[in-house]
Amino acid sequence: MSIPKLITISGLDGSGKSTQIELLKDFLKKQGKSFYYFHAVEFSIANRGPKAPIGALGPNKSVTKANWPQIQLRKIALLIDIFRFKRLLKKLKVDYVISDRYFYDSVVNIAYLLDIRCPNRRHRMSTLFAEKHIPKPDFAFYIDVKPETIMRRERKPDQGMEYLVAKEKLFADKIKDWEIIIIDGERNKEEISAEILKLSFRNIPKA
Repeated sequence: MSIPKLITISGLDGSGKSTQIELLKDFLKKQGKSFYYFHAVEFSIANRGPKAPIGALGPNKSVTKANWPQIQLRKIALLIDIFRFKRLLKKLKVDYVISDRYFYDSVVNIAYLLDIRCPNRRHRMSTLFAEKHIPKPDFAFYIDVKPETIMRRERKPDQGMEYLVAKEKLFADKIKDWEIIIIDGERNKEEISAEILKLSFRNIPKA
């Protein structure tokens, strides 16, 4: 079997990435396609172990502050994670890998931490060394939801509006470079899913 096709879904915290991943899983199951679920944060060595020494707050929480050595360690961890993922891709015997968050999100998180440490560079998204080694997805999507919308939702992120606005600007700096497809996330989940499926699975007949 060849290397699986890679579909990634990125976006702000609370934008609905995980919901779309679940709908994507359901679609693939109905089509009889095999897949592997990947989560860049859970996969990272930066979040391994009970003490998570590189400033992690847990697999499903975003780090909002880190000291300079911790940020540098996160850069190193990102590079290691990318090469671990490349090795994993070669071993997997599935049709698809679907990623809830991706290394693009990790790059944005590191940029955010740098902004907090160095306010004079805020929102100037520099290129990390690790970026050029990130495997290019077959389809990369960004769920575009405004921070104001996210903060009105019942399940809103604890980090607050300022955090979301800062990350939105950082993503905007890189979306074109990374060739990410922007999906309007201000619609209901079924409409968003339909667009993602239409773009990703044009040659797969409906069940």
